[in-house]
Amino acid sequence: MKTGFDNNKYLTLQSQHIFERIAQFGDKLYLEFGGKLFDDYHASRVLPGFAPDSKLQMLLQLKDHAEIVIAINANHLHEKKMRSDLRIGYDEEVFRLIEEFTEIGLYVGSVVITQYTGQKEVKKFESKLKKKNISVYRHYTIEGYPTNTKKIISEKGFGKNDYIQTTRPLVVVTAPGPGSGKMATCLSQLYHENKHGVKAGYAKFETFPIWNLPLNHPVNIAYEAATADLNDVNMIDPFHLSAYNKITVNYNRDIEIFPVLQHMFEEIYGTSPYKSPTDMGVNMAGLCISDDEACRYASNQEIIRRYYATKTRYYKELCPEDELQKQELLLQQAHITTNDRPCVKAAFAKEKETKTYSGAIELDDGTIITGKTSDFMGPCSSIVINALKDLAHIDDEEVLIDAEAFGPIQMLKTNFLGSQNPRLHSNETLIALALSARTNKNAKKALEQLKSLDGTQAHITSRVSDVDLSIFRSLGIQVTYEEQKG
Repeated sequence: MKTGFDNNKYLTLQSQHIFERIAQFGDKLYLEFGGKLFDDYHASRVLPGFAPDSKLQMLLQLKDHAEIVIAINANHLHEKKMRSDLRIGYDEEVFRLIEEFTEIGLYVGSVVITQYTGQKEVKKFESKLKKKNISVYRHYTIEGYPTNTKKIISEKGFGKNDYIQTTRPLVVVTAPGPGSGKMATCLSQLYHENKHGVKAGYAKFETFPIWNLPLNHPVNIAYEAATADLNDVNMIDPFHLSAYNKITVNYNRDIEIFPVLQHMFEEIYGTSPYKSPTDMGVNMAGLCISDDEACRYASNQEIIRRYYATKTRYYKELCPEDELQKQELLLQQAHITTNDRPCVKAAFAKEKETKTYSGAIELDDGTIITGKTSDFMGPCSSIVINALKDLAHIDDEEVLIDAEAFGPIQMLKTNFLGSQNPRLHSNETLIALALSARTNKNAKKALEQLKSLDGTQAHITSRVSDVDLSIFRSLGIQVTYEEQKG
């Protein structure tokens, strides 16, 4: 995909801006890190050129002064919420983050469990953390949050939360995913720090929505699509417009909470350092877009992918219908359809031609490769083999896997492993290809092109098995598919 983002410029500008914000406050700064610190693939997809670990690289420059607090919502533990890109639970992701942070020399001070109301999963999770010598704190739900400021800023509000003990001047609050309560954690700490005579500040480092892009820019719409399960809504920041007569973009939760934060600062300092939610942010990403059209195109592709992901979840009864309806509205808002994803259009054209489930994969140079269901392979396997042939400059008619090699695998599946589907999944096909590569030079050439599939786009006109999804994730193929109802 064409590069549209200057990552080097971003690292320089963003680091400088964060240092400036730290200098703005005295004793301590709580820096809310939105999005993912590791593997921020959403940002790298909608801003092609953005490195998935950019935020982490900046944090490493501050590591001697910083400690990390990880927030996780107790309801997410109860719901066994998953990080969709890694297919692991939020509880597992917390432990992964702790391990990753520690390995690179960052100090994880504690974990805070937010919105605790007695969820039974919490005690087991706390026990695991304590065995790893990680301090654990609880924050509770507050009736009337975020609008009842009088109650929130009282002993019955933030006052009933545990006071998180921190030791360093910069406290970075991060989480395994959205909706974890990062901002509420920061605000609660400001309340408690003030009670303890500590002058503490707050700033927000969140990549999306990008405040200085238009409200309906595809990059910002893609953010709404990514957070459809939270029902986040991008909005014009009314406080910024009133204070500076400038139009900037923020989202509903930050706008709703701003009066609370402003009131807290007024209590602590006598005046608020921020006039708007936009002021709270330190995001410089919008200033580092080098090709707007490339980012628009990439973001439109992301919006379509998110629509398919939600459609799959809806058909599996994992989300309500209004979440799918929101994704449909976002497609309309972006003035696109699923046919604006080239592999979707090509896959259905192949299905119409062959009258069987089919697939298409778009390679890095824009080449579209199709495949269909056969006696030996499903569409997932078919498009992978056909794509490898094209990348290795092998004639399409060339046989890479001898037909006789399929038989034993099919017999094993159907006669011994209880499978009703004799066709080979992509993992089985690749094993057969690897075996063929011992004696077939072209099979070896094809196998050597597997890394070239990283970042390609694919669509399948049928349901895709978990096995194939896992292989596609491993290969870096960004796939959408048609989940069936029922």
